[in-house]
Amino acid sequence: MKRRIDNAAALQHNTKRNRADSSVEEESELSSQDLSQNDSLHDQEDEKPGFSSTASFDDQDASQTSSFSIYNSVSQKLMAKMGFREGDGLGKFGQGRKEIVEASTQRGRRGLGLKVQGFQGELNVDWRDEPEPSATEKVDWFPECTTEIPDSDELREWLILGQRKLKINDETEFCTEDLLHTLLRCKSVFDNLEGEEMRRARTRSNPYEVIRGGIFLNRAAMKMANIDHCFDSMFTNPKDSQGKSLTKDREGELLYFGDVCAGPGGFSEYILWRRRWHAKGFGMTLKGPCDFKLEDFYAAPSELFEPYYGEGGVDGDGDITRPENITAFKNFVLENTDKRGLHCLMADGGFSVEGQENIQEILSKQLLLCQFLTALSTLRTGGHFVCKTFDLFTPFSVGLVYLLYLCFERVSLFKPVTSRPANSERYVVCRGLKPGSDAVREYLFRVNLKLNQLRDSDTDVTDVVPLSIIKEDTDFYHSMVNFNESLCAVQIKALAKIHAYVLDPTLSELRQADIRKECLKVWGVPDKARVAPASSDPKSKFHELVKNSDVESFQCKLSPLNSSTLEKLRHILDHRCIVGGGEQIFLLALGKSQIYTWDGKMPLRWRKLENFKLELPRDTLLSVEIVQELKGEGKAQRRINAVHVMDALVLNGTDVRDKHFNQRIQMAEKFVKAVAKPSRPDMNPIRVKEVYRLEELEKIFVRLEMKVTKSSGGVPRLSYTGRDDRHFLPTGLYIVKTVSEPWTMAYSKNSMKKFFFNKLTKESTYDMPPNAAAPFHVCHAERFFWAWVDGVIVHDSQTRVDPEKLSKDDIMSFVHQNYQP
Repeated sequence: MKRRIDNAAALQHNTKRNRADSSVEEESELSSQDLSQNDSLHDQEDEKPGFSSTASFDDQDASQTSSFSIYNSVSQKLMAKMGFREGDGLGKFGQGRKEIVEASTQRGRRGLGLKVQGFQGELNVDWRDEPEPSATEKVDWFPECTTEIPDSDELREWLILGQRKLKINDETEFCTEDLLHTLLRCKSVFDNLEGEEMRRARTRSNPYEVIRGGIFLNRAAMKMANIDHCFDSMFTNPKDSQGKSLTKDREGELLYFGDVCAGPGGFSEYILWRRRWHAKGFGMTLKGPCDFKLEDFYAAPSELFEPYYGEGGVDGDGDITRPENITAFKNFVLENTDKRGLHCLMADGGFSVEGQENIQEILSKQLLLCQFLTALSTLRTGGHFVCKTFDLFTPFSVGLVYLLYLCFERVSLFKPVTSRPANSERYVVCRGLKPGSDAVREYLFRVNLKLNQLRDSDTDVTDVVPLSIIKEDTDFYHSMVNFNESLCAVQIKALAKIHAYVLDPTLSELRQADIRKECLKVWGVPDKARVAPASSDPKSKFHELVKNSDVESFQCKLSPLNSSTLEKLRHILDHRCIVGGGEQIFLLALGKSQIYTWDGKMPLRWRKLENFKLELPRDTLLSVEIVQELKGEGKAQRRINAVHVMDALVLNGTDVRDKHFNQRIQMAEKFVKAVAKPSRPDMNPIRVKEVYRLEELEKIFVRLEMKVTKSSGGVPRLSYTGRDDRHFLPTGLYIVKTVSEPWTMAYSKNSMKKFFFNKLTKESTYDMPPNAAAPFHVCHAERFFWAWVDGVIVHDSQTRVDPEKLSKDDIMSFVHQNYQP
């Protein structure tokens, strides 16, 4: 394999922290088997920092520095007033003690004379030359890969088995021996230190510590905000290599994202906060204490996120190391993204390795592989991936990164400032999945099977890519070494700093508050406290959403369509048609299952939607019908009540009332697709009504059939069949005017195009004028309803005719008379 040689190496100088690390108030003990990304979990590297170095204050020889001068100016003045002179004792004749009185080593109320164990030695690392804290971060990439993705036969030869090892001190292929050993030595320095002692020092020493979770449920969400900004909104507005958006808003396409090993869901809360109902998330995480905490999504609508736990769906265990779970999650994602896959996948797995911090990389190897495998299984071509990793010193870990390097357009190793600098955490960020990565995906799937097979033996998979292959690719190899060594150096200094702050409780970072404000401003996140959304009664919320519009406009009565009103439909192109199946009502959602309805009649009285399993984002107002849908015929027939959306007024706080009717319907379809829960057959469905042009009325009659229902006594009844084979008993046809006066639409036989015509000014234009789109209140007020009651023939099998009522032939004749393209 030929590789382009480029000595430009990717360096990464960013201070950060680990997923499992939690802020002081977020600390909580968790199971050692939790594979979830949970910011409320302890990261063993945060409890006992991974890499640490001593904090020697100066490189100068102690003999060249006055022991008196190390004290601050106030102390020196006080001592001078008492007559102290260096080298002489205190007292009139110099008979007193010559040495400085030691400061108290007491820590809080834990007893006089307490000494911090494990901090007597010197590590000779100067941490004081660390860069000034800043919100500006540099992103470095591996060089662009020019190697072709290997085929299945070649990959099969890459797998190497060997003796299982549980040490890392000899892994010096991708980091110098000196750095690695310093790192491991630094880790052990904190072994005897109380966790609380270390946490206090860490909190004081990290300039970015007080950023915490902000408005989000945990620090993980803020890390995602940090990463997303640094990578040009790659995860909230993904683009292809030419800079074009991967989500086509004009086509009503959602941003599809995945979040695995991800409880309680901080990453997803950030994405949904940024995109709201324009995104749909799928998540898999380990069931148990680290599960998703969707009820704690205060900043974003959790109703747009759907947990799925692999085999068994909502009843699965969410263990990503089980091959059947990965396959089930992949299939579920593809089924619900039109077979295309996700735009981006986020993975943040980790579990407790307390007491084995030095070999966290080895213990987490299968988890890392399975997260990479899930990305290759669920992403669409051009999709992006971010995954938390820890140390990357072993050939196994580096081989996994190399496989990503082959499969994606660009790859980076990045440590955001929100990741505590003293831990081993860093993120692999991958942009643009290349086509043709199936062989690598299948290879990783087989490796995972092998890892499960060897789990209780002394044999292990030691390499997924031979070391010789990695070293031959000099661009990748040198960049990997540089990434490792630069991140390692940052971590060593950070731990040396914590060491110094443990020894000297008076040390503190003075710019924490300023840095927090600076970072949040750069990332576009409000500098506010996290608060639960305010509760509201439906009546107050309704007036708030409609901006106190005249309530009278919402209770307009339907105009019946009959022989005397038919002429009002003469401008055929101005109208749209919807098949009715119940009474039109208004639906108001206050979040989750807090859903209320109003029949549009005065007085304004909202009623809770009872005996209905449905969740909708807060601040949503829709015009709907509650329709009983039928599936199948005869005794096997099933019935379920469904919400059929006829029009949209407000979608999760977005007021769409002034949009064109077609746009409102398109936005409603996007919204409904985002809130749908295909994994939850126990929930009542919500769908958008199919909309037809009046000139295409014939399409509706084709969908009408005579079917036997359970309550029909064996007599076939008129049924309308929807797009998914569910049918309902239609009550008639809504005809909605979608063009505002004085505009109307017509058809030009010369240009063979539709155009807009102003009946007052006689102006005509092919482009829709801004004031020609009928807002919601016009569409609602000027509706007609053609009731399909007894005597109205709309199906060929019907014979009883009421000449006073309009039937199918009357309407079709009228349409053909007034519209002749």
